[in-house]
Amino acid sequence: MSNYSDSIIVPYDFTEKADFAVQHAAIMAKNMKAEVILLHIVKKISETKDAETKLNDLASRFTTDLGVTVHQIIREGTIFKTINEVVEELKGVCVVMGTHGMKGMQKLTGSWALKVIVGCHVPYLIVQKAPCYNDTANILFPVDYKLETKEKLKWVSMLNYLSKMKVSLLGQQGNGPMYDNPTKANMSFCKKYLSERNIAFDTVWLDQKGSFYELSLKYAQEQKCDVIMITTTRDIAFHDYILGAYEQTIIANEAEIPVFVVNPRSEVKLAYQNF
Repeated sequence: MSNYSDSIIVPYDFTEKADFAVQHAAIMAKNMKAEVILLHIVKKISETKDAETKLNDLASRFTTDLGVTVHQIIREGTIFKTINEVVEELKGVCVVMGTHGMKGMQKLTGSWALKVIVGCHVPYLIVQKAPCYNDTANILFPVDYKLETKEKLKWVSMLNYLSKMKVSLLGQQGNGPMYDNPTKANMSFCKKYLSERNIAFDTVWLDQKGSFYELSLKYAQEQKCDVIMITTTRDIAFHDYILGAYEQTIIANEAEIPVFVVNPRSEVKLAYQNF
């Protein structure tokens, strides 16, 4: 991705998690020479005035403390629609959002964070704690049998703006040819893509049985990975939230590892002609 816009959107609700998101966004923005936009959403336009003064003060303080330009905007709407509308309007490059994980009603109706993310054409970095990236960040890149797993490749370089990185390509074998063969093909594609762009990586194969994404999360925790990259389920529906799409568990992981989430495009096969 070479033509970045100059804004990183941070949905801001005056919580500690939102402050963490601003800190992550500031690291990326500083290295990209971009700006951070605090987006506060109100239910009624009459609530704007009270929030405006506080947001102006916060934007000024963040600009001074974090060394990047921070602006603020307030919009009437809901988090489920308005964030992505603002991304489209401002041509934002990425959304960095804090989450409290899955608590209370979210356990019954699915992760609010996932519902916000689905449908956006730019990736979301979901965070639960303050940034603590190492000199070389270990990025976990699960590789499964699905074609859309390649969608993440075009966004890998963005994480280099958080920290110098090494990508760990993680695959699983032992599930039969129907799954193993396309997984191997996707792994080969990913290795070639990263090699051609001089992006450091290693390859890890799991032979344990069980849910690949549960095993991926366990691996990320054991290896103290800095970021996990995932794609969302294509055409996700309400029953997916109720039954528990794998993204929900990873986004709200108890180790509080940041998760970089990419939505697959509708015409995935055509997209790869431009890789």
